[in-house]
Amino acid sequence: MAGARIGTAPAATLEQLLAAKEIVVTCGAGGVGKTTTAAALAAMAAVHLGGNVLVLTVDPARRLADALGLEALGNVERQVDPVLFTGLGLEPRGELWAAMLDTKASWDDLIRRQAPDAATRDAILANPLYTNITGRFVQSHDYVAMERLHEVHASGRYDLIVVDTPPSRSALDLLDAPGRMTEFFAGRLIRWLTAPYRSRVFSAATRPLTHVADRILGARFLSDITEFFVLLQSLESGFVARAAEVQRVLADRRTTFCVVTTLEPAPTREAGFFVAELAERRLHLGAVVVNKALPDWICERAPTAAAEQLRRRAGEVAGELAGPTRVPAERLERVVRVIGDSYANYSVVANREAEQRAELSRTADVLVTVPLLEEPVHDLAGLLALGEQAWR
Repeated sequence: MAGARIGTAPAATLEQLLAAKEIVVTCGAGGVGKTTTAAALAAMAAVHLGGNVLVLTVDPARRLADALGLEALGNVERQVDPVLFTGLGLEPRGELWAAMLDTKASWDDLIRRQAPDAATRDAILANPLYTNITGRFVQSHDYVAMERLHEVHASGRYDLIVVDTPPSRSALDLLDAPGRMTEFFAGRLIRWLTAPYRSRVFSAATRPLTHVADRILGARFLSDITEFFVLLQSLESGFVARAAEVQRVLADRRTTFCVVTTLEPAPTREAGFFVAELAERRLHLGAVVVNKALPDWICERAPTAAAEQLRRRAGEVAGELAGPTRVPAERLERVVRVIGDSYANYSVVANREAEQRAELSRTADVLVTVPLLEEPVHDLAGLLALGEQAWR
């Protein structure tokens, strides 16, 4: 990022954390505002830190394009129009870019880069099995997402990349995908499928089985499978090397993770689960962002005491208001009691949330609490409003 980086001491704010990192991976349960938070952090970084900032979503949430003023998002990064910032009275120090993973396009690009020659490249891209595997298998999406992250990071085009992942359990599949690719090339399945092409004796012995399978399952079914994996194996060294590089990038000190949650029971459990998984993998947890939290002032003693007095003196307060409002005193008394009771209930919840936040604060360098916003986030102004709540 533009400007000096902080040292090795833990960051005290999100601004310090993002200034010191090159990749921020946001994780969390579904419905906690993870995509919105990722975009807000990227927007704030572009405004305040400078440099080129990319928000990359591997979770197909197209609402991100709308919030950034883009007609659509795809594999090719697109810059958010600087006019949108100036229209809000801002002069960003850097540029904000956005992209959404296109699994098929990413695989095609990967094959073109990794194929040892044009003939192998064309044979893989034309193989019927290739389209099915790259378009339908979840594991394919996971691996190429991490490959895409590595590609844009290694390109040097961006000073900061903020990654929006799928919900927690699926996000772990992303983290494990490079290792599974390495295991795949070393596994028995690919050795068995490619053995007929590597051994004349084995080929002669299995040729009848291949013909029978093709007659039962369709013309060249098993042959297409075998041919595909033989072609794929020619890319083994590149795939394995890239998988190792991706794992190194995730564990690098320039990469950090940001867990986004609310304090509802299910998201909190998911956040705790993911925090534990990051610790198990020795990956850096830089921040926990608690969204839609009650404000701290609800826990303060004076307002709570005032609400209690309101409950106790409901009849007296109602009597004072009955004349000016021309509402019967007994009806007003019920209203006053409901107001006092509601505040007391909010106070109980707010204190419980404060305890939960204190527990979460022990797990990350930075704990950020973002209150429930009055309006849903649907544009750049909303993203920056959310970001301002979290930034310092």
